[in-house]
Amino acid sequence: MNKRQLLAAMLAVILFDANAAMDHSGHGGGGSGNGGSDVTCMHPRLDRIQPAHLATVAPGSGFSFVVFNIDNPKLVSVMVKQKPVEIETEFKDPFYIVRGKIPDSLRNTAARIDVKIDAKYNPCKATQGWLVKISEN
Repeated sequence: MNKRQLLAAMLAVILFDANAAMDHSGHGGGGSGNGGSDVTCMHPRLDRIQPAHLATVAPGSGFSFVVFNIDNPKLVSVMVKQKPVEIETEFKDPFYIVRGKIPDSLRNTAARIDVKIDAKYNPCKATQGWLVKISEN
């Protein structure tokens, strides 16, 4: 009888843990205001990043990248070394080209170009970045 009780208890713990793992998977009850149905989105993706990671660039140099799977370019924001920079976007179906400039004030340093894509729902947000070395001139 003890083996059966032990087996039943272990089975209950395993099933409880599996159920808890499913509940915290991030796929249920998106809170979209339409009865708790799942939120579906295509995850934003950056590609064709210029200049390349760890490239050496001059102060005031331009940078660019393309963003796939977004509907509104106003959701994209860029910071260079934790300072917001102005960007321009251009739609080229099926992506947006994003362009900006490294601030002239940054010289002889390294800087991270941080890209944030905001969205109403967490699964649809994205952040990515890369480092560049900025020369003296």
